[in-house]
Amino acid sequence: MNNPLPFNKVRIDDQFWGPRINMNAKHTVRSQHEQLVHTGRLPAFGLDWKPGTEPVPHTFWDSDVAKWVEGACYTTSVTPDAEIEAMVDEAVNLIVSAQQPDGYLNVFYTVVEPENRWTNLRDCHELYCAGHLIEAAVAHFRATGKRDFLDAMCRYADYIDSVFGTEPGKKRGYCGHPELELALVKLYEATDNERYLRMSEYFVEEHGQQPYYFDVEAIARGEEIPCAPSRYDYAQANVPVREQTIVAGHAVRAMYFYSGAADIAGIRQDSGLYAVLSRLLNQLVTKRMYVTGGIGSSASNEGFTTDYDLPNQTAYAETCAAIGLIFWCQRMLRYDLDTQYADVMERALFNGAISGISLSGDKYFYENPLESNGKHHRVDWFGCACCPSNVMRLIASLGGYVYSHTDTDAIVHLYVQSEAEIELGGTTIRLRQETSFPWEDSVALTVRCDQPAHFGLTLRIPGWCDDAAIKVNGNAIDAAVARKGYIRIEREWRNGDLVEMTLPMRAKRVYAHPEVSQDTGKVALQRGPIVYCLEETDNPTQRHRILLPDDTILASSYEEHLLGGVVTIKADALCTDDTGWDGTLYRNAPPSLNQCRIKAVPYYAWDNRAPGWMCVWVNRACE
Repeated sequence: MNNPLPFNKVRIDDQFWGPRINMNAKHTVRSQHEQLVHTGRLPAFGLDWKPGTEPVPHTFWDSDVAKWVEGACYTTSVTPDAEIEAMVDEAVNLIVSAQQPDGYLNVFYTVVEPENRWTNLRDCHELYCAGHLIEAAVAHFRATGKRDFLDAMCRYADYIDSVFGTEPGKKRGYCGHPELELALVKLYEATDNERYLRMSEYFVEEHGQQPYYFDVEAIARGEEIPCAPSRYDYAQANVPVREQTIVAGHAVRAMYFYSGAADIAGIRQDSGLYAVLSRLLNQLVTKRMYVTGGIGSSASNEGFTTDYDLPNQTAYAETCAAIGLIFWCQRMLRYDLDTQYADVMERALFNGAISGISLSGDKYFYENPLESNGKHHRVDWFGCACCPSNVMRLIASLGGYVYSHTDTDAIVHLYVQSEAEIELGGTTIRLRQETSFPWEDSVALTVRCDQPAHFGLTLRIPGWCDDAAIKVNGNAIDAAVARKGYIRIEREWRNGDLVEMTLPMRAKRVYAHPEVSQDTGKVALQRGPIVYCLEETDNPTQRHRILLPDDTILASSYEEHLLGGVVTIKADALCTDDTGWDGTLYRNAPPSLNQCRIKAVPYYAWDNRAPGWMCVWVNRACE
């Protein structure tokens, strides 16, 4: 198993990610803090709410604050900022002050419904909030070295362990919104306390066991009818994880649950559990994932419907779901270096996740449709505000997704201009990565080491790249020997050794499986990892009138002053003409076609200019 390089061991100065990380630090973290204060989420930890006053703390408010603290800690550990550090200190002190004598920590069930603690795990968010608080505490400890928040969360986790489990007198419960599972693994890794790993295993394995705990607690609440079968799918509780065959239910809950299960599979080297998760991920990617890496096609359950049901304009594709998919794929990579996982991680990262935040860093998408009539826009905040802080913490922790390592190998998953410090069997090496990815196709990696060191440098060859070229100190390496998309170069490395990679990224057409009825007769455009879309502001007519011939040339060019600097794709196309219809609705002759020029921009950047229609899938002009 390989381990991700901690985010604070990576310094990113990339032309694509650098501005986003800087915007995160200078603006997003601060503006979100203002929202947390203004909406009452952060002050609620003062526990001074009284019945009859507004706003009433919500069951998931704790998680919004926790994710902000986590992301702010990632930010300050890479880019020290006294103002943000002071905000974090104040928030942490307030959170810790809300902890009860027995270790319990939840605002809603302390001041609003204290009598209902642990009575509705299915619908409410006690354990979910606990998970995010734990993740925040681990991030705070790693960023600052301070133990106050971490120790408080250890007390909370110990209390939770006293309530839940298979031992006599304990509740056989688990959360309807998974999250605690992966958080407990982080707590185990931060403390080396096996207790927290066993707790995570319990929660992962208990989901779906019979008798269904959600029925048990519903009866205890006095409800006569247990929840509907679809409700079990929704919460990943229909069957135990090892018996699952399809990814179903609520998309975010599924991704967090499988992430926790993947943690367990990796740490325990559980090949059986890993095989189940691999099949599930394959089923998702080949039958239920949008080309943008978005997942969850239905708003009604914020999740999955049936295979190949991928509507574009009504796509839910929650920002948090794409982020959860990134979490899951990264954990699968820990167990098995296979570019199929990294490809999906990269697709979701460059498309379905960062589309959730504006280029200005202060407006957000909850849903990420692949087609719009011009009425879907990012907003400042949400009543259910899971997505803003989630995308903030993802960008702040990006360094943790670029590299991983074993005792003998340094591994590169993503191509991001950066410097990384890696410990390999007692030897410290530094990698300097220089690239203008994803706009240019060249990557240069320079090895820095105080003395010659023998190790393997393992490099990912993306699945979208057909003909990668690699050189070490000017000597070509056969890229065809890559195993599962990763090529390993083992040698004695010396200070200044240079690896040069070329990853050609021509603009390409993408076609959906014939069973995806919504994309029949349509084509999408992709260049490298970037999926493109057409916006009204760049194009001459309505989206449904544009037809892209199969043989037209796709021309790519970099536009420095557009959308922060992007490569656009331009092509000659056709558009239908309504001349001669003379007010009729139907006629026996087809409409005439005119020549037009279309322009596509990266999907992640849409809705940052004049409002208007957008589409990812374009009609084909087929002979």
